[in-house]
Amino acid sequence: MSAQLDEPLLNIRPMAQSDLDEVLALEELVYEHPWSMGIFRDCLRSGYSCWVLSLDQKIIGYGVMSVVLDECHLLNICVHPKHHGLGFGRKIADRLLKLAKQRGADTAFLEVRISNRSALKLYERIGFCEVGLRRGYYPAAKGREDAMVMALPL
Repeated sequence: MSAQLDEPLLNIRPMAQSDLDEVLALEELVYEHPWSMGIFRDCLRSGYSCWVLSLDQKIIGYGVMSVVLDECHLLNICVHPKHHGLGFGRKIADRLLKLAKQRGADTAFLEVRISNRSALKLYERIGFCEVGLRRGYYPAAKGREDAMVMALPL
């Protein structure tokens, strides 16, 4: 008698050009002011660390990071809303931070909307601390929204 495993297959891998339609659809689902296809293409072309997280071969999250000299900047981490709170954002962040260390970064930075409580909690759990505030950094439904600048020694 053979047993069949029906466990979902979770995979994290580098983002490819062929992923961009699916990544953009997720970006547009999650964000009120999403990145454009051109921004994602530029990130890939520029050699940024772009990764996708898939569950049963369907992209449910992604992350984009730049590394310059001894600093990395987490530019975008996104997880499908039906998968929030399950540790997938942490999995993406951990992969990016591990790569940043391997590339010689000693500090990680990011900006996060001050209204994004779940992201703030995630970054605090990882060890990020507030180091500044960028007033009016993000577009918002009624004008602009501030961003908290956070840093993490690697």
